[in-house]
Amino acid sequence: MIVLGIETSCDDTGVALYDASRGLRAHQLSSQVEIHAEYGGVVPELASRDHIRKALPLVIRVLEDAGIRPADLAGVAYTAGPGLIGALLVGAALGRSLAYAWGVPAIGVHHMEGHLLSPMLEPDPPAFPFTALLVSGGHTLLADVRGIGDYRILGESLDDAAGEAFDKTAKLLGLGYPGGPAISRLAETGHPGRFTFPRPMLDRPGLDFSFSGLKTAVSLAIDTARDEQTRADIARAFEEAVVDTLVAKCRRALQQTGHDQLVVAGGVSANRRLRDRLDRLSDELRVRMYFPRPEFCTDNGAMIAYAGYRGLRAGESEALGFAARPRWAIADLTEPGVTPARSGT
Repeated sequence: MIVLGIETSCDDTGVALYDASRGLRAHQLSSQVEIHAEYGGVVPELASRDHIRKALPLVIRVLEDAGIRPADLAGVAYTAGPGLIGALLVGAALGRSLAYAWGVPAIGVHHMEGHLLSPMLEPDPPAFPFTALLVSGGHTLLADVRGIGDYRILGESLDDAAGEAFDKTAKLLGLGYPGGPAISRLAETGHPGRFTFPRPMLDRPGLDFSFSGLKTAVSLAIDTARDEQTRADIARAFEEAVVDTLVAKCRRALQQTGHDQLVVAGGVSANRRLRDRLDRLSDELRVRMYFPRPEFCTDNGAMIAYAGYRGLRAGESEALGFAARPRWAIADLTEPGVTPARSGT
């Protein structure tokens, strides 16, 4: 069973082929960082236009790379939400059209479910159940994962996601887009302890997040940043505050669920300081830690192909029409077979 996956939810165009018997066969990714960098963030209209230009050529390329013909495919998966509505519609229209032309079923995939399942692409994947931290530019949440489609949200961001806080803080520091890698590079030369920023919502019980106040604290400190070293010290203090907060919440979540596995996915999961701290937490609590490989931390077609494969294998598929859901809570998903197609309207 070979499934083509198409990801166009934001500013990366990703296409991949997942083979049930051989794993990932091919994947291609086209980043739009250079397009959006001069604006300091993603411009939705430009994102949609670039997806239109790039998606179909990438489909052709992955088929050629893997030596796969359309007749070999068992289905097409595309990201149905959440994300930018125009960008989502590009992938949904292309994916549903190709499936119709090739006479195979199509399935709309939840973007965050794709991230959550991305460690399944690794040689040593986690087994259900596990605790999951999904941390990206648009989402920060903790979930109790019992199985495919069986997700219980333990806590989530009440305002800015962690990745969004990185982008906004990078802009305050005069750094480029995307902010996460830029801040991490600058933080490497920062002195620890010169600045101390709040660890949001650690002074109360619960697993929700809030990063907008942290961004405000950074903006006040930047008034004193008159040299490059001060900016580096601020970047380090900010990164440490975010990482400390995420790690502390993961500790609480693991203690609450009792699981001995933690899956960490999403763009911010590539952060080296976060990975190091979580590795230490895993040793302390004697839990196993699972990360996707760095290239699959950010948006990609491989995770969509795999999530689509799991849905198609369970008998799910879409009707002839297609829809996109810019807002779509992952808690609304259900186990395969419990309800009709999940992308809905």
